Amino acid sequence: MEYLKAFLVGGAICVLGQLLMDLTSYRITPAHILVGFVTAGAILSALNLYQPLVNFAGAGATVPLPGFGHALAQGAIQGVQAKGLLGAFGGGVEATSIGVSAAVVFGYLVAVIFSPKGE
Repeated sequence: MEYLKAFLVGGAICVLGQLLMDLTSYRITPAHILVGFVTAGAILSALNLYQPLVNFAGAGATVPLPGFGHALAQGAIQGVQAKGLLGAFGGGVEATSIGVSAAVVFGYLVAVIFSPKGE
């Protein structure tokens, strides 16, 4: 059941992004979606509205872009609680550093193992 909830919530977030790109008269680009979803995740997290979705859907809510905004916001909040106002600057980076590092390392490994076929 957990997999189904994660699939449905993660899929709904992706469908929302695709619909925004396809159905708007002003062509919303993937860059707009990235910034909008990360910002929306941070705002929803600050309002305590995103954590219930994370509790319900697990990876379906944490893996898509709003989940990154949620992690940044939660890290900044925890940083402020631990180190004061200056903790807001490092808290988000500290909270998301493992995921960003993993993306860089695995991206590099894939680039080393596989070579692109240019035409």
